[in-house]
Amino acid sequence: MLNLNDLSRLKGYRFPRTVIGYAVWAYHRFALSLRDVEDLLAERGVAVSYETIRVWVAKFGTQFAAKIRRDRPWPADKWHLDEVVLKINGTKHWLWRAIDAKGDVLDILVQSCRDTAAAKQFMRKLFKRWGLPRVMVTDKLGSYAAAKAKLAPGVEHRRHKGINNAAEASHRHTRRREKVMGGFKSPRQAQRFLSAHDQTDAIFRPRRHRLSARSYHHARQDAFALWADYTTELSA
Repeated sequence: MLNLNDLSRLKGYRFPRTVIGYAVWAYHRFALSLRDVEDLLAERGVAVSYETIRVWVAKFGTQFAAKIRRDRPWPADKWHLDEVVLKINGTKHWLWRAIDAKGDVLDILVQSCRDTAAAKQFMRKLFKRWGLPRVMVTDKLGSYAAAKAKLAPGVEHRRHKGINNAAEASHRHTRRREKVMGGFKSPRQAQRFLSAHDQTDAIFRPRRHRLSARSYHHARQDAFALWADYTTELSA
């Protein structure tokens, strides 16, 4: 993945696309800090500061995420929606996340509220990108039912206690990264980071327990090939 002889450089950047792509991949794929990625690159002969890596992650992570969304298969028609609290600078915010029945994250939205207006804003974002599902599974928060009644009255809504474990489990990686990062600095930073992080997970965590060894190896090689293609498409 890392080719120091690659002459394909972005205008205005000292390092080639492969170095930038590797740094962004390492940061999002593993529970690493920016300084950890700096050390990984130093071991490979690339002297770059963690502040530069921060800029790369912020600027190019969103590009990778957009390309992954562009090429991903259409989601299953059963969606799980859930929300979890985030403390940002001492203030409570809410991370809304939707996944499909295959466990792939459809989208996330960081908001300051947990009311019907916030649920409607999240659902509008989902429906604009993916259309309407056949079934929505949520917890018993009343905001979901109120928002769905306005935006998608014909969609089946299941909200019994204990059936939304898939969406709740999807928050674990967020908690792990939140700890490594020492918390999110702003809602905008959390939105930008998690949007890219979830999409990277979508191609580099292919449900190992459901695949044979051969299928898993193929899936991993396909993921590396995709990332290499996306790296060549980066624009300044």
